[in-house]
Order: sequence, then C-alpha cells, then structure tokens
Amino acid sequence: MSTQDAMSAQSIRTIAFPDSELRDRVIARIPAHQRANVDLVVYSAEEKSDKTSPDDVDVLILPYTDFGPTIELIPQLENLKTVLLQTTGYDPVAHLLDEGYTVATASGVHTGGTAELAVALVLAKLRGIDAAARDMVSRNWNHRRRRSLQDRRVLVVGVGEIGDAIAARLEPFDVELTRVASRAREDDRGTVHGPEDLPKLLPHAEVVILITPLTDATHHLVDKEFLAQLPDNALVVNVARGPVVDTDALVEELRSGRLQAALDVVDPEPLPENHPLWGTPNTLLTPHIGGDTTAFEPRIVQMLTEQVRRINDGQKPLNIVS
Repeated sequence: MSTQDAMSAQSIRTIAFPDSELRDRVIARIPAHQRANVDLVVYSAEEKSDKTSPDDVDVLILPYTDFGPTIELIPQLENLKTVLLQTTGYDPVAHLLDEGYTVATASGVHTGGTAELAVALVLAKLRGIDAAARDMVSRNWNHRRRRSLQDRRVLVVGVGEIGDAIAARLEPFDVELTRVASRAREDDRGTVHGPEDLPKLLPHAEVVILITPLTDATHHLVDKEFLAQLPDNALVVNVARGPVVDTDALVEELRSGRLQAALDVVDPEPLPENHPLWGTPNTLLTPHIGGDTTAFEPRIVQMLTEQVRRINDGQKPLNIVS
C-alpha cells in the first residue's frame, strides 16, 4: 500500500479518535465542510462506540498515554491505513511501517514542554534543589555551595526539533555547548558532531542531555563504556526514551557516587516499586512528564484539526514517518 493510495479521498472514510472529548474538541474547531468527506468516530481500547465497527476504521488516532491496548487492536482493523500519534516518538509502532501502514507523529506538539523540563532537570540537580526539597522534610538548613549551569560544558545528544529547542533555551546560561547527532554537519548553530566523535567529547562533558529518538542505533547508546568516559561528577539527563540508557550500567555508576542523573524516562517504565533506581544516590526522577503540560492540549487539538482537514481533502497528513 503506498502513502498516496492511503491518502486518496476515496479510501479514507472514517477517522477514529481515542475518546469522545478529544473528538468533540476537534469538531468544535473545524467547519463542517472541512470534514464533510470523513466520519469522525470514537474507537480505542478504552472507549469504543457501539456505532463503530472495526471494519469502519481507516485512520486511527492513538491515545496519548496507555496506548498499548489500542495498538493490540490494530490487527483487527482490516481496513486501517493510517495511524496518527499524539507523541513525538514512534518507537511503540515502528513495526507498523514494515507492515505497510502510514504512521504520522505529533512532532512539534511536545517541543516546548520537553525542552523546558530538560533545562529544569539540569538546574534542579546542579543547584541541589532536589536535596533542598528533602531537607525541608527534616527542617534541615543545609547551606552548601553548588555548581551553576553557567560555565558548564554541556553535551546535547540529539539535534532534532526538541534538541534544537533545548539548545536555544541553554543560550542565556553562558554554557559551552556541544551537539551530537546521527551524522556530522553544520547548521545555523554551528558544528554538529557525529557519533564517531563521542569518545573524544565525553571526557570533557560535565552535563549530558539525551534527546535522541529510540532506534536500533541508539538502543543502549549510553552503556557502560559511554558512562566510563564521563568525568567524575558528570550529570546525565535523559528526556529521550528509557532504553537509550543501559539502566544496569547507570545504576552501577550512581551507586558508586561517581556520576549524577536526572531522568524523566527510564527502562523499565513505569519503574517498579522495588527497582534499584529508586534508592540510588545523586539521582532525580520524574515520571515521564516532559511533554505532558498545559501547553499540550491546545497544540494537539490544533494538530489533529489540521490532520483532519488534510485527510478530508485527500492530502497526506503532517509528520509522516519515512
């Protein structure tokens, strides 16, 4: 099935939303004539409409969270052609590409929220805000000189839309910024290093921010060897995907007290109650909240509204994964 065939006006009849609230918010934003050629229905593992048959679903919008059960329904949707995500990453449905489906992400929707959390995690860990929050419980006034973000050597691994937004937010902090992507190149911000340069860059990195997609090439990119090359007291910040980091290798470094970490994503996720990461020193954990902010809702509604318009007109959706 080609993308062009999948997007023909004749083949797309029904777009299924994961819940009625999201569907109704999109309907409220789009004139009737811009959705006249498609039916906007509700179909997901959590909320199925009695009026919607699995055979009627041509385009499926996955839930933002807890999308696993809905992904499991996909083999039952015999006429499904396109899957629209509410996330930037597409790794949970990467297998669909090999099966001939069109997959489109919500790239751009989570950019600001994830970038600001990356900077917040760096600041919180360097300035000891997490330690101060714990000291409040015991009413312990523990004044210490902490490291500033100013003057730090920061290595950002990932130069996509979110990586670029992180770089922009770091500019006012007077950091020494180095960037690494899947290939070396020059862009408006200067030099982008390829992964082959990591061995010479890591020994100088005081802060490493991970925002690379999860692919075969980046799975456990941050392994025992990667971590061993970092200087003592370096801070590892992960706002990408949990499996980009070898969790066991990171736990070993954190337990020794040699490195620090601020993690919004982990592997496994959610983190089991008895997992050693909960008790490692020098560690700050947030429960995968990077893009889940008040800024998400209006932006995802705006994006899905545009996707409906495009599909209604027989055009390709935005952000198709190639």
